[in-house]
Amino acid sequence: QVQLVESGGGLVQPGGSLRLSCAASGSIFSINAMHWYRQAPGKQRELVAIITSGGSTNYADSVKGRFTISRDNAKNTVYLQMNSLKPEDTAVYYCNADLREFDTGWGDYWGQGTQVTVSS
Repeated sequence: QVQLVESGGGLVQPGGSLRLSCAASGSIFSINAMHWYRQAPGKQRELVAIITSGGSTNYADSVKGRFTISRDNAKNTVYLQMNSLKPEDTAVYYCNADLREFDTGWGDYWGQGTQVTVSS
């Protein structure tokens, strides 16, 4: 069974930095795109960043120039480096992967989420 496990969230002051990690494990045959989403209280979940299997990236306008998504294909891990954090970045951050297990076809998998709080 495939699992995505996020880590690296926490409390940080405005202007600070955090690095989120998301490791996929289990019977993984291949991973296509990997994403980071976030959901703030009372708001819909929104796409923050995407990285393809080839390393192409795209970002939400609200985080461009501050956040960087990267991945280590050998470790089935995606990262989100978050710099110059603002209070409006406060949310639960979720990783998502389009992947194929050995015994099944392609599917959409989610992590459990990690809380990021930006506050003084």
